[in-house]
Amino acid sequence: MESRSPRALIDTPPVWLLACIVLAWAQSRWLPLWPAPAPWLGAAVIAAGVALFLWASVQFRRHRTSIVPRERPAALLTSGPYAFSRNPIYLADAMILTGLVLRWDAGALPLVAAFVVLITQRFIKSEEALCRAAFGAGWTAWAARTRRWL
Repeated sequence: MESRSPRALIDTPPVWLLACIVLAWAQSRWLPLWPAPAPWLGAAVIAAGVALFLWASVQFRRHRTSIVPRERPAALLTSGPYAFSRNPIYLADAMILTGLVLRWDAGALPLVAAFVVLITQRFIKSEEALCRAAFGAGWTAWAARTRRWL
């Protein structure tokens, strides 16, 4: 097992998601802009995000490939949630963040967009390069018919 630097352990999508969740909560607590517009809708979006995360995670297990970002994949996932999104786990993260914002204070909605841009730049682009190198034409064909987010 290769050792990972402290930065590599911290610079992970779950840590970025947690940071955004904390920022959204802090904004709602100390700088409220708009009351929670739809707490029930937020709860539904959170539940859908958790379900999508679990569904996508099961695909990694079924295909015996790593779920860890920046690791070389052993299999190209194209079925299940990967039939409609190249990044359903990141989509699930964005859904969970969106749901929390809808429950707390819509003033933090721009944070969701910032999260999507950050994840795309820091993780998705390099993961796509790894997949392109590992799976060649198979990845290119799948990427051509499947959107990055939704």
